Amino acid sequence: MYTVKKLTTKEKALEINLNDKIYGTLAEIGGGQEVASHFFKAGGASGTIAKTMSAYDMTFSDAIYGKTKQYVCREKLLKMLDREYTLLAQRLAGRAKRTQFFAFANTVEVLNYNKTNKGHGWIGLRFQLHPMSKPNDCIIHVVLHDNDAVWQQQVLGMIGVNLIFACFNNNEPEDIIKSILDNINIDRVDIDMFELTGPDFHHVDNRLMSLILVREGLTHATLFDPKGNVMQPSEALYKKDVAVLRGRFRPVTNVNVDMMISGLKLVNKEPDFDKNNLVVLSELTLNDLTTSGDEIDENDFLDRVDLLCSLGQNVLISNYTEHYKLSAYLSQFTKKHQISLIIGYYNLVRIFDESYYEDLNGGILEAFSRLFGTNTQLLVYPSFKMDSDELQTVGSFEAPEYLKSLFEYFLTNKKIRELHDYKEENLHIISDNVLKMIQSNEDGWEDFVPHKVSSLIKTNYMFDFPAEIKFDEEEDLYNASEDLS
Repeated sequence: MYTVKKLTTKEKALEINLNDKIYGTLAEIGGGQEVASHFFKAGGASGTIAKTMSAYDMTFSDAIYGKTKQYVCREKLLKMLDREYTLLAQRLAGRAKRTQFFAFANTVEVLNYNKTNKGHGWIGLRFQLHPMSKPNDCIIHVVLHDNDAVWQQQVLGMIGVNLIFACFNNNEPEDIIKSILDNINIDRVDIDMFELTGPDFHHVDNRLMSLILVREGLTHATLFDPKGNVMQPSEALYKKDVAVLRGRFRPVTNVNVDMMISGLKLVNKEPDFDKNNLVVLSELTLNDLTTSGDEIDENDFLDRVDLLCSLGQNVLISNYTEHYKLSAYLSQFTKKHQISLIIGYYNLVRIFDESYYEDLNGGILEAFSRLFGTNTQLLVYPSFKMDSDELQTVGSFEAPEYLKSLFEYFLTNKKIRELHDYKEENLHIISDNVLKMIQSNEDGWEDFVPHKVSSLIKTNYMFDFPAEIKFDEEEDLYNASEDLS
């Protein structure tokens, strides 16, 4: 058994240059022509590159690609790919039958001279895997962490070569993702958005690709909308109020729905509340997605996501088990706008358990500074005490003696708030019990989940719902009024 040697950036560029079937254009804005430079320095670039360009000036960029609200955005990238690939097809029609055309583009913001900004960029490749075929698109968004503009440019060049090489040499989307950061320290960059579309990848579910990004440590969180379209968090959440419901959603129950609704009712009462500026998220963590050992069941993941999306939810996938980490992550985008974390009573108990913060030098005080240092509030949904009808609420919560004053401070300043507008009849619903009922098709489980959810579970045999069970679809049509959106 032996390990295949990983190619260097130069070796990848040279291999592409020596492939006489691959031919295309490289257009780069904002970070120099770092990708093109690798191909020229590798040798044999005339066999690969039809044109390179950098419309660095904004006026030139607008004239060539058309105006956009921002210069570093997905819209600009797509305009670049559209124009450059169209020109290839028009001007090089004579070699179309023997060539796999590609158009590579990026639009990037690296550190400015005073280092007052954050480096990030959109990178994309439009490419054919077969001559005369319709092209595919691979689009990513990167966040650059190096504290030097030259180092950021260096990373951009390597990522570009890796992306082009991966798309032409890997049939599996997961292999493309994993090879984008070949020869790059993972701490230097995040890839928080990946999307692969086109005729050769019609089978790809980009929601799974989002999960892979988080699972492989390429980013801490990724986001997609109710239709399954991948979104870039910094664009979707920029200067927005955010409400987040954290949960396992295995399955989505009436408790989850009631938590979200009661939380949003309280948010709606906030002074100067603007519903058009609110983004509502349902969040799944990697820890919540693990069903046995350290493995994640992808079908189980998609089942949960399908149910959330059917209820009109945006879905956030993260590796932020701790609440303070999620709050800090969201605050970098919201820019002092309100963050509302909707949690259950037992999560409040956990937040005040000092043992969860032993890895922090500042312990629980450091965690609280990150959690509440921004405009974050905890909206706490009540629970019944284990094996009891005793209601547990914020009002009945007993903080440890040495934290009582701090707890009172959070209450007084509305950092921790109790949810009152809830349906007490739902509090006895436990998702694990509902899951067991679904798997054995025990009578009455449908009463514990929204109508849409029960219909989808039955129709698609989710969560090991018995496939031999027959049901009347006409009687099981869901009620659209239950849509959380």
